[in-house]
Amino acid sequence: MFIEDDAQMDSFWVHTAIGVINAIAFVYDIITLPVCFVLQKPWKQRHDSRRVKAKIIKKDESELTYRTTDPPRDVHVKMLQENIDTLEKVFNYVAKTHSNKRCLGTRQILNEEDEVQPNGRVFKKYNMGDYKWRTFTEAERQAANFGRGLRELGQKPRENIVIFAETRAEWMVAAHGCFKQAMPIVTVYATLGDDGVAHCISETEVTTVITSHDLLPKFKTLLAQCPNVDTIIYMEDQLHKTETTGFKEGVKVLPFNQVVKIGQDSKFESVPPKGDDIAIIMYTSGSTGTPKGVLLSHKNCIATMKGFVDMVPIYPDDVLIGFLPLAHVFELVAESLCLMTGVSIGYSTPLTLIDTSSKIRRGCKGDASVLKPTCMTSVPLILDRISKGINDKVNSGSAFRKALFKFLYQYKVKWIQRGYKTPLIDKFVFKKVAKLMGGKVRIIMSGGAPLSADTHEQIKTCLCVDLIQGYGLTETTSGATVMHERDMTYGRTGGPLTVCDIRLVNWEEGNYRVTNKPYPQGEVLIGGDCVSQGYYKLPNKTNEDFFEEDGKRWFKTGDIGEVQTDGVLKIIDRKKDLVKLQAGEYVSLGKVESELKTCGIVENICVYGDPTKQFTVALVVPNQKHLEDLAERHGLQNKTYEELCSSPVMEKAILKEIADHSRKCKLQKFEVPAAITLCKEVWSPDMGLVTAAFKLKRKDIQDRYQHDINRMYAS
Repeated sequence: MFIEDDAQMDSFWVHTAIGVINAIAFVYDIITLPVCFVLQKPWKQRHDSRRVKAKIIKKDESELTYRTTDPPRDVHVKMLQENIDTLEKVFNYVAKTHSNKRCLGTRQILNEEDEVQPNGRVFKKYNMGDYKWRTFTEAERQAANFGRGLRELGQKPRENIVIFAETRAEWMVAAHGCFKQAMPIVTVYATLGDDGVAHCISETEVTTVITSHDLLPKFKTLLAQCPNVDTIIYMEDQLHKTETTGFKEGVKVLPFNQVVKIGQDSKFESVPPKGDDIAIIMYTSGSTGTPKGVLLSHKNCIATMKGFVDMVPIYPDDVLIGFLPLAHVFELVAESLCLMTGVSIGYSTPLTLIDTSSKIRRGCKGDASVLKPTCMTSVPLILDRISKGINDKVNSGSAFRKALFKFLYQYKVKWIQRGYKTPLIDKFVFKKVAKLMGGKVRIIMSGGAPLSADTHEQIKTCLCVDLIQGYGLTETTSGATVMHERDMTYGRTGGPLTVCDIRLVNWEEGNYRVTNKPYPQGEVLIGGDCVSQGYYKLPNKTNEDFFEEDGKRWFKTGDIGEVQTDGVLKIIDRKKDLVKLQAGEYVSLGKVESELKTCGIVENICVYGDPTKQFTVALVVPNQKHLEDLAERHGLQNKTYEELCSSPVMEKAILKEIADHSRKCKLQKFEVPAAITLCKEVWSPDMGLVTAAFKLKRKDIQDRYQHDINRMYAS
């Protein structure tokens, strides 16, 4: 009884305190509004957000084609004036333009120390120093020497060469060394399984592989499946000597810096590529089977770069933190864009990114705190985790702190939607959250998968950044649409780039038509210079997915979109993810998963729909901390993670959490999973259940958990 009275008293004081703060805020708004109106010019923000971004250039009953209303900006025009049509010309141009400016930065690892944890376990942690920089001139010279070194080792122009390494400065130097000798690079994800790596190497018939200290040991077994490989070049580790014995006889194993040294004394001239030459054979991560190699020419890469510089505001003193895989087209084009505009790139890893990252020694700063980047690229998976981290931090506070945060968050969102900034709240509240990434990030570019509207709003609000979502595919060199930085909406992917057109085509089977109201809908097709020449050694698949029309190359994406009245595209479905249930309702599995991933308890989820049944089911990887907290509330303390995943009580409790979250996300009743299975394993690329880009491999997941799917439907 007393506990109940105390709780009611606490609630009363919290409501009273928030009421007082609300009254103070009201008075503050009245006093400051005229000044803010004059200084911030909110009408401009609202106008830019609402203005029409694309116009219809071709229409009939079955299709609509859209083109941007934006003109090319300064950098795009400069690239045309300087005739920059290859990545090789990009590096030559910027080395002259930005010669002694910082170009590529690597954080120094001073030593590795044993750190004893509170539970007595010992972890290896890095003691790290400052960033060490190559200037634009030094980076260009090193790339030229590396390219000539490859020639000395027997690699010929227009012969494929594999880069299989983690993101780092040497990756970029190696790639540009290859471009200078017209050698197409074959990019392979560092997290791809051994069979996938062997497939990429064998299919492209390479003789030379560029890898890293950490990945080199894989080749002791991989070389048996790659008979053509006779040279392996590895990027050295800062602390450890690389073991180069025990490899197949006759295979040369050389350090990266030795190849650069060989090239210094070489007489080989560079072999400049042409615009239509293949720059990259980029292997997709293969969500539907064997990875496919996408042929990307220099012209394709330059086209997307031109499109991006017309949409993303870049300043001379910007700094990018690079940690996403460079084997992903989005990161490669984003970093190429930084090179073109003279932006410094400091490299990082997920293990050293922030102060609390797993390899950072206690008391040592993470990479972001030292580098203080202004720009970063990200994928929704990382942004969802940051969002959940913010929620966990808020929920662990007192009732008053939770209520205060909620009030300030809603206050800021309200004024942002009216076109205003909230400098006082940002300075004293949200800038503390922003310090997580160094405190200076002003723009985050998200790509690779759909970003939920809730995560979009929360990251933009709490980190005080412009969060720009884009849409593109490997087959379109990452180019298609990008949000305008002043767009105040969420869950949309922006208007078409200046280098391509977007087309909606009726998909009758899913009832998506360009005549639908209130907005036209259909399969998204992309046409322009950013569209790939096709798939490597897959002519039938190329002819199925690509076509030419009026001298323009087009790609059929398989994504379903709608274009709203301001010409902005919203991805609403995917042909492969659409399931028609027994009662005739269509469920977009990807859309449901995207919404449910924002639920705190869900680490990962795969929704399954059987067309012969009336409901969907889901396989859920629970978040360990949330699972343990929920277990405690249900009286299941001192149980292991595996035991909790097997508990019918926890299954029922999490199903309720998901149902409650689904209502908040406004999912239809038939879209909400009626039964779930809690998976004990965290899905990783090594297990073969997600791709290297962490997209679900539905068929593999279904095969692995078919017994659980049958059980859920039987119940």
